[in-house]
Amino acid sequence: MWHYWLIAAGLFFVAEIFTAGFLVFWLGVAALITMCFSFFISDLIILTSIFIICSAILIFATKPFVKKFMNTEETKTNAFAIIGKKAIVTKSIDSINNIGQIKVDGQIWSAEGENSINIEKGNKVEIVKIAGVKAIVRPISSAIK
Repeated sequence: MWHYWLIAAGLFFVAEIFTAGFLVFWLGVAALITMCFSFFISDLIILTSIFIICSAILIFATKPFVKKFMNTEETKTNAFAIIGKKAIVTKSIDSINNIGQIKVDGQIWSAEGENSINIEKGNKVEIVKIAGVKAIVRPISSAIK
């Protein structure tokens, strides 16, 4: 009977290679534990119960530990990386004529005022979102001296 639990453990470990959740690994460990019990117990119902209980304990006991090391945060890239950053208006933002520019992280961006507000050159702004190729900004202070 122990041969079957060893094969099951091997299949779980191989399956873990193709999954990302680090869940199937614990099923393999539970199968190895059950294999050890199968040397002394031959009842399939008891062994299956041991496997299920060990799997549940391993999964729930290690979930917080694994979650700590798993990176679930999205990394902002490209244009979305500038959202929330401060910038300087380099060309007055005029909502009527649809012109305006800001400088953020050494890059010049076309800009538009949030809620179609006009912002004078030299003002400090915060980037609130990206719409197409334009940064949507709101003023945060008066002109820089």
